[in-house]
Order: sequence, then structure tokens, then C-alpha cells
Amino acid sequence: MIVQDVIDHLQELAPLAYAEDFDNVGLLVGNKKQEVSGVLVTLDTLEAVVDEAIEKNCNLIVSFHPIIFKGLKTLTGKTYVERVVIKAIEHKIAIFAIHTALDNAFNGVNNIICDKLGLKNRRILIPQAHTIRKLQTYVPTKSTESLRQALFSAGAGNIGNYESCSFNFLGHGTYKGNEDSNPVIGKKGELHTEEEIAVSVTYQAHMEPSILKALFEAHPYEEVAYEIFSLENSNQHIGMGMVGELEKPMDTTACLNFVKNTMKASCVRHSKDLGRPIKKIAVLGGSGSFAISAAKAAGADLLVTSDLKYHDFFGAENSIVLADIGHYESEQFTKNFLVDYLSKKITNFAIILSTTNTNPVKYL
Repeated sequence: MIVQDVIDHLQELAPLAYAEDFDNVGLLVGNKKQEVSGVLVTLDTLEAVVDEAIEKNCNLIVSFHPIIFKGLKTLTGKTYVERVVIKAIEHKIAIFAIHTALDNAFNGVNNIICDKLGLKNRRILIPQAHTIRKLQTYVPTKSTESLRQALFSAGAGNIGNYESCSFNFLGHGTYKGNEDSNPVIGKKGELHTEEEIAVSVTYQAHMEPSILKALFEAHPYEEVAYEIFSLENSNQHIGMGMVGELEKPMDTTACLNFVKNTMKASCVRHSKDLGRPIKKIAVLGGSGSFAISAAKAAGADLLVTSDLKYHDFFGAENSIVLADIGHYESEQFTKNFLVDYLSKKITNFAIILSTTNTNPVKYL
């Protein structure tokens, strides 16, 4: 097994195409063709984690947070980031970061929190824009069914709980090939009219390479006419945050204590108790002040997130309770999830959970 094999499995879970623009995800250090001796999964890649990888004979670290976030101008070891990169290179250890790609995945960070809190009726809180695309192509009627099936097999035509979705309408296409053409139907230099079906299918943006590959392989024409549109439709399977409901409503104090204990938080900073039961809860792992408006618009009674500043709490505006449980605490179960996921995908290979506590925040 090589590094790229592990990356391919992780991309099935959380395609890097959906990571936020500001982020730095993917293979940050190392060679994707390097043979893997062991995989160590961590939340953060610190020097102690690299030491742990060396000790456990792991030459691939799968990290949630990227150790290289801003550009590096030197590699002299003067910062903890530079020291990590130098040590990893010296010991031929690859580092892969998944970060906001997993934040935006439906079964990612926020779904993990929902699992812990036992929330039902879950949906994405802030759907990511421009992640649904539509392909329209024109194919001779006798080749329509085989082309549709090729596109469906490549992943096109899936809408929610439905698959093999397409729209088709009959028309007539015209074309005239020049001297360098080699038309499958008709003759070069002659205007040809062919009864064709216009086939339209939607697909997730990250699947475009495989969709186009299937189109070109299955389409009978020498030159394939097709159009791609980026849709404004909300994608209910990709985006930041999640909102769900408790099985039974809880009063605010009881709910905050439940969240604190379940998420193993040392403390919970929160806005004032509004004296109303908590039923609908919005969650967003990591820094989530930007989700306050979306949580209120979703009708959430409580937003569980982290890194809220003093003035962020005023944003509750007596319509929602805001709870800051800590950055590490909101994401701490992510590495366990990734170990379980990779262990199921790679059954004959040891996937090791890092035992290094990388939380930089301490409490009295």
C-alpha cells in the first residue's frame, strides 16, 4: 500500500474539493508514491506526534489540522511548524491533513458531534454553494440508453434518496464535418441531420472528472457536444455545521451540563438562559461564530461551537443560547472516527490512534 491509496480512501469520505478556500489540505509533506509502513491518526501534528510516529514505525501521519497553514519562507527550525516539517522530512514521514474537507462532509466532524449528543432529524446548517453541477449532452436516439447508464455508473443522476435521475427531450441535431473529420454518422463535407436526445443529469462537483471520462468513452460521436452548468441549488449533503433535535426537550442548565459531560469539556462558556426548553441544537466543530445567524435562522434553541469572543455572545439577542465548549473539545473525537473509518477500509493494515494529547489550552 502506498500513501495515495490511503488518500483515496479519505477522499471517498471527504473530497478535498469541498475544503474551504482559505484552508491548506491534502498531502503537505512526503511522497504520495511512498510505500506505507504504518498510519498514525492525530488531531494535530506536533513534534511529539512525529516522535510517536517514529516510535511506532508509522511513516504516514493523517492529521485533522494542517501543520502548514501559512506559507513557509524558511526551514531553520525556529518555529514549532518548521521543526515538525524538518523532522518529518528527515525521517521520511508523510503528513496528510483533511481539516475543512471533513468539516464540510455530511458524515464528518459535525455529524460526529450529533452522534455524541444523540440528535435526530439532522441536516446541514450552512450548505456549501456551487457544489452541484448539471451536464447536458446530445446523443443519437439509439445510443441514449447506453450513454445514460454510463453516466449513472460514474455517479451522475443522484438526487437525495433517488438515483438514475435524468431529463431527456427529443430534437434534431445538425453538423457538417470538414476534410479532417471522421463522422460516425453521415459523411464529411455534407450537412447531416440526426434525431437526437438531449440528456441532462446533475452530479456532485468533485465527480466531474469521472463523469466527463464516462461521457467521452460512451458517446458515439467523434466530437462530443456538451454543456456544464454550475447550479445555485442548495446541497443538503455538503456544508458547514449541522442542526438536529434532542429526543426530548431539556431545560437550559440540564442541557448545558449534558453537553459539557458528553463532550468532555472542562467548562462551557455560554450566553444567558432564556428560560425556554432546548429541543433543536445546531453544532459546528471548531471556530463557529460565523454560524450564529444561520443557527438562529434554522430555529435552533442552542448553538454548540467554540472560539466565541466577548462580543459574539451579544449576537444571541435573546433568541438562542450560545455555548462555547472549546476548540479541541469540539473536534477531539474526530481522530477516533478516522481510525474507525480507515480500519474498515483497510482491513489488513494497522491504523494507529495517536495517544499524544495535542490540546494547547489548560484550565485551573
